[in-house]
Amino acid sequence: MLAYAPMTHLLRLRPLLSLLALSALPVLGQEPAPIPAPPDVAAPPADAAVTASGLASKVLSPGTGTDHPVPGDSVKVHYTGWTTDGKMFDSSVARNRPAVFPVDKVIAGWTEGLQLMVEGEKRRFWIPAGLAYEGKPDRPQGMLVFDVELLDILRVPPVPPDVAAPPADAEVTASGLASKKLAAGTGTRHPTRDSIVKVHYTGWTTDGRMFDSSIAKGAPALFKLTQVIPGWTEGLQLMVEGEERRFWIPKKLAYRGQPGKPEGMLVFDVELVQITKE
Repeated sequence: MLAYAPMTHLLRLRPLLSLLALSALPVLGQEPAPIPAPPDVAAPPADAAVTASGLASKVLSPGTGTDHPVPGDSVKVHYTGWTTDGKMFDSSVARNRPAVFPVDKVIAGWTEGLQLMVEGEKRRFWIPAGLAYEGKPDRPQGMLVFDVELLDILRVPPVPPDVAAPPADAEVTASGLASKKLAAGTGTRHPTRDSIVKVHYTGWTTDGRMFDSSIAKGAPALFKLTQVIPGWTEGLQLMVEGEERRFWIPKKLAYRGQPGKPEGMLVFDVELVQITKE
């Protein structure tokens, strides 16, 4: 359903948690137990809503939220897809594993359709071929039918206003690492250099380009402090569980010119979710 290159990661020796990248639906090589097709799989019913693009949909159950996803958000969903002859070609429900992906990195029918939904809503879509995989080899052809449940909108934080440089009230360590507490923690323990921690984070270059985010992946990252860039190893030891902090990490404490990595000073918003091992 989507093609999305994994973002740059924090670990020096191995990837952190890569962003779920679905090259396209169906997920090839997986054959979950079929889920029966809906009775109206062949064509949208008369009471389906139809947009100007030709996308048809029908709310199966209303949601509990009020916000709609927008391009730039990621979402967590359950879905099942059928061709109009009733053949199921993919299903996160059958795999018992929700999918996480960016709203604007999927087929056009999904990008448009998801923006109609709110959290908790279940909706059936009839996606015309022109908004799906028309002409793409090895993909289901023709109109496709999806039942979609929007479980969560994963909204990445906006670019910080002070992304270009640390403000005057930032704390600066002897190494040159600058940081500012955004929210106080609930714990009292600090990680040590050998700790394993669970964190949520988003990273930007100083021109405001986001290059990585655990929030967009739908799950916190888990790693040992000795396996990350020096600025993270030092900075996380300043934090307690539950704390949120912004870091301005100078180049010498970041990737130091490593090929394929973001350059210069990097800015991270980090939430220390848990110290899993001291």
